[in-house]
Amino acid sequence: MSVIGGRWKGVVLFQLLKGKKRFGELRRHLPNCTQRMLTLQLRELEEDGLVKRTVFPEVPPRVEYELTPFGHTLESILVGMREWGEKYKTRL
Repeated sequence: MSVIGGRWKGVVLFQLLKGKKRFGELRRHLPNCTQRMLTLQLRELEEDGLVKRTVFPEVPPRVEYELTPFGHTLESILVGMREWGEKYKTRL
């Protein structure tokens, strides 16, 4: 749980299931997450081998994030958690 736990990691991973995303795209999907927190979460996910960060040598620099093959192994768990969350919301 320490690898994917926390408020934002699951959401970031779920967004990356849809494909590569730039930092700004991820920020738009997480409006309540600060830039600093998103940066920290992405760094931790990268250190844990779940997310790959690609920097393109351009001006201004372009950075893309995507799931690694190991990160894709979480797909069934993330989708299951989302389905459970939606069922839980209808219960309230």
